[in-house]
Amino acid sequence: MAISRAQLLKELLPGLNALFGLEYARYGEQHKEIYETETSERSFEEETKLSGFSAAPVKNEGAAIAYDNAQEAFTARYTHETIALGFSITEEAIEDNLYDSLSSRYTKALARGMAYTKQVKAAAILNTGFTGGPTYGDGVTLFSTAHPLVSGGVNSNRPATAADLNETSLENAVIQIAAWTDERGLLIAAKPKKLIVPPALQFVATRLLETELRVGTADNDINAIKNNGSIPGGYTINNFLTDTNAWFLLTDVPNGLKHFVRSPLANSMDGDFDTGNVRYKSRERYSFGASDPLGIFGSSGSA
Repeated sequence: MAISRAQLLKELLPGLNALFGLEYARYGEQHKEIYETETSERSFEEETKLSGFSAAPVKNEGAAIAYDNAQEAFTARYTHETIALGFSITEEAIEDNLYDSLSSRYTKALARGMAYTKQVKAAAILNTGFTGGPTYGDGVTLFSTAHPLVSGGVNSNRPATAADLNETSLENAVIQIAAWTDERGLLIAAKPKKLIVPPALQFVATRLLETELRVGTADNDINAIKNNGSIPGGYTINNFLTDTNAWFLLTDVPNGLKHFVRSPLANSMDGDFDTGNVRYKSRERYSFGASDPLGIFGSSGSA
């Protein structure tokens, strides 16, 4: 449906002092704090996790050496989505000198809508990462206590019992991450990098990471999380997280959360011969997802 003069009567009349409603500030590209971005030249991308070798056994004198097999563990697929939004202006509105004001104003509104959609889709990977969300390459949800391993064991990137963000839960998460193994059960030196919180937890995060002494106690103990540099990247707020109790830790495990750009944001316009309307559109194509679930730890909170 085209924007016509009937929808913009006030702009055709004298005495109009101001137009408002489209110039609100907007949150920035918060997905860049969470995702590693790569470009793509295909309709989808796949990334396969490999299994290494197990720990070396003792070779007894005169016995044959033990040989091990390497294999693929699982494959993660990123299927790109096309995101597009547009508007058109009627020929009559253009004739009545509304073209300049409408085109400049609503192209900005297009940009706002496209940017908002990207942040919602990026945060959706975390918002739906717990029970009932989509499964990934290893066949379970992103945050699970039972990510299966080739060795027969499991890794867990969430607490056994969901916990709110506090000193104890954050310390337990750091300890749990340090216990992760590779596909063959060998310890990996995984560490947290950055805490991700919704706006409701920003003050809790500040107290936990930036105070010199322990939070909420009468003891004169140091803040071990800060003193040990357990979360060197500090914290970042994501305004598009829907659970006010959920919190997440990005880790230094490579190939975790990824954002593939198939087609970057592009704007275009053309005229329609039959109606004389001018049409505008914005379009981009991308995907958000996860390859190695050990790239992130999450807790949905106790409530």
